[in-house]
Amino acid sequence: MPSVLKATAATVGLTALAGAAGVGYAAGYEVRAFALRHAVVPVLPVGSAPLRVLHLSDLHLVPRQHRKRAWVAALADLEPDLVVTTGDNLAAQDAVPAVLETYAGLLRRPGVFVLGSNDYWAPKPRNWSKYLRGPSQVKAGDKALPLPTADLVRGFTDAGWVDLDNVRTRLRVGGLDLELVGVDDPHLRYDRYDDVAGPAAPDADLTVGVTHAPYRRTLDAMTADGAGLVLAGHTHGGQLCVPGYGALVTNCDLPRSQASGLSTWSAAGHEAWLHVSAGLGTSPYAPLRFACRPEATLLELVPRR
Repeated sequence: MPSVLKATAATVGLTALAGAAGVGYAAGYEVRAFALRHAVVPVLPVGSAPLRVLHLSDLHLVPRQHRKRAWVAALADLEPDLVVTTGDNLAAQDAVPAVLETYAGLLRRPGVFVLGSNDYWAPKPRNWSKYLRGPSQVKAGDKALPLPTADLVRGFTDAGWVDLDNVRTRLRVGGLDLELVGVDDPHLRYDRYDDVAGPAAPDADLTVGVTHAPYRRTLDAMTADGAGLVLAGHTHGGQLCVPGYGALVTNCDLPRSQASGLSTWSAAGHEAWLHVSAGLGTSPYAPLRFACRPEATLLELVPRR
């Protein structure tokens, strides 16, 4: 019996040690191991020149995060044709100046944006195990602190970026005529797609849908209307993933297999390319990632095959 107890104690000790090492890796290294992804999307008319789109999401910035700020600022050297940010830029009341400074070089490029829940409401401590049981919710009576959303929007729009929250518009980029349709955050049910719904413009080279949270209702509506490409964030790619298995959750009703990266989405006889960014940050109350590095993606849009 003593030998059994010793073996059991050793197993428990090794398990605890492995768990501590995993948390140390996730919180000490991977959460700062920023990666630039590349993806080729065959979505333009035949004969078009390629278009380079930088997709950013879920910065969740706290001003003291100097390594993240420097890495994102350096992305301006890529000189993308278009920058798209799909929300959740803020993680603190005083973060707007830091966000605008971080994006300063990118704000000189053509850009569009939508907002996420963390551009409206400050994060607060939560029981993060609840994510395993379903999407998080902001409920009536929650004492969430409002963030300076208007200052963020003003900073972006004053620099020339287009606010796509429940907006449909046209933009000439890289010699191409783009139709862009976006919604405010579906996670908070701020989306009003009915206000901007309609068939993709037949004279546009490409219709692009932009949303923070990739809920099925939003993806279905944009795809059914003929969007050729839909961009989203919110999922953090699962944030804590299992190697060889992938994301455990998406924090919405998107299938786990599409928690990040490039895939396709079908609705009403139409098919769109879908890119979900795993994002660049986390809540300051859960600052760790595992098997899911923080990322930005340079999408190279090329002619359809």
